[in-house]
Amino acid sequence: MEFYGIQFHKIPYNFLLQQNIVQSLAGRVGYLTLMPFSVAELQSVKLLPNSDYELMLQGFYPPVYDQKIPFADWTPNYIHTYIEKDVRQIKNVTDLIVFEWFMRLLAGRNGQELNMNALAVDVGVDTKTIQAWLGILESSFIIYLLRAHYKNYRKTIVKRPKIYLTDISLVCNLLGIHTDTHLSTHPLRGALFEGMVLIELLKQRTNLGLESNLFFWRDKTGHEIDIVLDNGTDLLFIEIKSGKTISSEYFKNLNYWLKLSDQKQGFVLYAGDQNQQRSDGIGIMNWKQFILRESEDLLT
Repeated sequence: MEFYGIQFHKIPYNFLLQQNIVQSLAGRVGYLTLMPFSVAELQSVKLLPNSDYELMLQGFYPPVYDQKIPFADWTPNYIHTYIEKDVRQIKNVTDLIVFEWFMRLLAGRNGQELNMNALAVDVGVDTKTIQAWLGILESSFIIYLLRAHYKNYRKTIVKRPKIYLTDISLVCNLLGIHTDTHLSTHPLRGALFEGMVLIELLKQRTNLGLESNLFFWRDKTGHEIDIVLDNGTDLLFIEIKSGKTISSEYFKNLNYWLKLSDQKQGFVLYAGDQNQQRSDGIGIMNWKQFILRESEDLLT
């Protein structure tokens, strides 16, 4: 995009990480968080794929759309370039093969609680190294840490964040998922779908220069809400399901949460096309329709 004659390219990279900036730019720099394209942006130029699986494989990086670079070429080359060039510049990572293995392990944990001790054991490094590497990935917008919501409602709650890669194509590529058939039968399909929807909700905020208001909630007995959208004065609870047909299991955690918190509204976002508004306050909606509607509401 162009702003005052300056071209901006939406490639995730944190300007503040550049080590060669030695003087203060206070008062002379604007800080923008530019993530990959959003569903709303692709829809506005009629480039949004019809198939959810196609979208997950292609991801949202601009070169796949504006330069027509096949995702099978772009994504692995982006990963290779990031590891070989950017990581080496940002941090003195001496063993890039181990770092790449670390990223593949993160992809396999997409949507799970972050356990640095377990990661350290699997990678074969200490926890301080894992913490430093996670800092690199978070600062350069490769991963996003979804924090736990602070309200406990008299329950013992999980406090560790959940980890997501910020573009679903990275996850698919790192896990060796390259076709619709492979994706549709993959055991992590639900977690990958959940991550894609979460990051789209995050983009709605960052594209307007707003801080994230997204959290999750889970107690020690296993009750969980995928997303708690905290607007300050009210909360919106969202469950994300990759299925295309409505199941009674979709509402179990939402009903528990609504009763526990004395809130009145929740949403199930899923891959199907049938939208419903239930008498218990739970709405069911296609995830893309919800994203596009929320994008319009934030702009008005």
